[in-house]
Amino acid sequence: MDKSQSGQTTEPDAPLPAETVSLPARGFTIDRSKALIAAGVLWAIWGVMIWLVTQGRTESFDHSGLLLYRAGVDLQPLGGNMLEEAVRDVTALGGFFLSTIAAGAAAIALLFLRLRREAMLFTLTVVLGWGLNAGMKLIVGRERPTLVPHLTEAAGYSFPSGHSFASAMIYIGMALAFASLSSRHSVRYTLIGSAMVISAMIAWSRVMLGVHFPSDVIAGWSGGAAWAFTAAALLYEPAKRAADSETAHHLDPMERHAR
Repeated sequence: MDKSQSGQTTEPDAPLPAETVSLPARGFTIDRSKALIAAGVLWAIWGVMIWLVTQGRTESFDHSGLLLYRAGVDLQPLGGNMLEEAVRDVTALGGFFLSTIAAGAAAIALLFLRLRREAMLFTLTVVLGWGLNAGMKLIVGRERPTLVPHLTEAAGYSFPSGHSFASAMIYIGMALAFASLSSRHSVRYTLIGSAMVISAMIAWSRVMLGVHFPSDVIAGWSGGAAWAFTAAALLYEPAKRAADSETAHHLDPMERHAR
C-alpha cells in the first residue's frame, strides 16, 4: 500500500553535503559597451544638473519638491510619525555607517564565492567613488536648504547629495558584482534594476527629510550610478590583474582554506 494512503509520511530528503555545492570559479563579465552607454547617459544628466544649479535655474523645481510633503504654517511633514520614521529608516541605508558595512560584507561574500575579480572591482569602485564624491561637493559649495525644517541631522555642503551618490555607487556596484553569478540577462537586469530603485528611494528620502534640494539628489544619484557603471567598464582589467596576482591568492580566504 502507498505510504501516503496509509497515513504515513515520507522522510524529507537529506540536505546536500557542503562538498557537493559548486561555486563559480569565475563570474560572467558584464557587457562593458552597455555599461559605458548607461554611464554616458547618467553623466549627461549629472552635467546638466550642475549647469542648471550653477546658473540658478532650479529654484522653482527645488522649492516645489521640498514643499511637496509639507503642510501648515509650520511646514510639518505629511503622513504622521510612522511615515517619518520609515523615511529615516530608508535614508539610513545610504548613511556612511550602514553603507560601509554593506560594502564590506559584500566584498567578503564575493571572496568566499571565489569571485576575487569582482571583489577587487567593487572595492575599487567604492574607495575611488568616495574621493570623487568629496571632490564634487567642493566644486559647487552649495548650502543646504532652509525652506523647511530638517527632520534629521546633516552637515557639509548640499550639492550633490552624498547619501544619493554613495547609495547609487554602492548598491548598483554591488548588484553589478553579484550579477556575475548568473549568465541569464533576466537575473542580471532584475538585480541591477532593484538596486537602482532602492538607491533612488534612499536619494529621495533626503528631500522628504528637508536636508537636500531635489536637484541635489538627482545630481548625486546620477553621478553615483554613472560612476558605478563607469568603474565596472573601465576598472575591470586593472581589478582582474590585481585579483590574479600572487598577493591576492595569499589573501584569499578560500585559497588558504583549500591548502
